[in-house]
Amino acid sequence: MKTILASETMDVPEEVTLKVDAKVVTVEGPRGKLTRSFKHLNLDFQLIEDGKKLKVDAWFGTRRTMAAIRTAISHVQNLITGVTKGYRYKMRFVYAHFPINASITNENTAIEIRNFLGEKKGGTLGVISSVNLLVILDNLLFL
Repeated sequence: MKTILASETMDVPEEVTLKVDAKVVTVEGPRGKLTRSFKHLNLDFQLIEDGKKLKVDAWFGTRRTMAAIRTAISHVQNLITGVTKGYRYKMRFVYAHFPINASITNENTAIEIRNFLGEKKGGTLGVISSVNLLVILDNLLFL
């Protein structure tokens, strides 16, 4: 059975500005700007009450579309967390025989990993400019 209209709203914090343009949500806050596209979902996004609330609607939605409403709101909340508090990821180097070496190169924009599985040739991974890197013992921190 299809539901005629299902909607859900969420509050937008004061320090965050939210923009919606053709199912593309842009969130700006003290730590930067994040954008996410929801064009693959059959949902309507609206800013109500002068940008203080985000409303997500699904017209004639199936069960899958109803589940997508809450998923989309959760994604936007994660974007808001990213531009206000930020995220921290820890990566630990674990090895059995060949000790893995990692170093930060190019002014905090790349990670160079050497001796992975005993390989002679090292690899380099690029990092987004807004990410800070730290290497502490066998831990790599993405801030």
